[in-house]
Amino acid sequence: MTETDTKQENVASEKADFIPGPVLLIGPPGVGKGTQAKLLMAEFGIPQISTGDLLREQRKQRTPLGLAADDLIRQGLLVADEIVNAMVAERLRHADCGRGYVLDGFPRTLAQATWLDQHLASHEGSCPVVVISLRVDRDDLLKRITGRRVCPDGHIYNIYSQPPARAGVCDADGKRLEQRKDDTEEVFESRMRVFDEETARVIPHYRGQGRFAEVDGFQPVEAVTTAIRTSLQGFRMGSERPRVPAGK
Repeated sequence: MTETDTKQENVASEKADFIPGPVLLIGPPGVGKGTQAKLLMAEFGIPQISTGDLLREQRKQRTPLGLAADDLIRQGLLVADEIVNAMVAERLRHADCGRGYVLDGFPRTLAQATWLDQHLASHEGSCPVVVISLRVDRDDLLKRITGRRVCPDGHIYNIYSQPPARAGVCDADGKRLEQRKDDTEEVFESRMRVFDEETARVIPHYRGQGRFAEVDGFQPVEAVTTAIRTSLQGFRMGSERPRVPAGK
């Protein structure tokens, strides 16, 4: 076996043994959190926990938590933190969370972040969440979202950074490109206000805990993934490595 083969085998072994634990990707709308979450799921074999998905499933199944959420939604109110937290706590008890998970849309507020810290700390063997903050300049984000054009078959372009050869026409199938209804400046500004007023406050909370890394989200997707992986492994290869399923 050559030295190169030995190094590759060692890297593969380390990757197989690595336990990512709970991971939170945080950043403004359009920064690429969903794309990176899916890549982490595929690489490490861990689930993505979306509070939106949990809420829809609980309401569909007519569980006590789902019924409580329905009552608030019918009144035009936001679903209370207590209900969202309870849904997350229930999901973390599932066996597929044993090696870790990627949090999507949670914690959205400082109160939820505080609850999550306390919840993980109260379960022996659980480790704290690692937070990866994806940064992209606000003007670049606006162009990324408002410049997006899609064809009916799912091919995606951007009129600023990746335009089609012919304006408004898909290179792959010749179909007309369209702008999604929520890919407008008005919707972007609305979502940014929510981020600035709520979620952005979570960043200082986690930055002060030392398990926080900032990654330039304007890089190519592969480069962002590599930076996330490197940060995550740097935090997890030491004493914080989880020993038993988180949430148990």
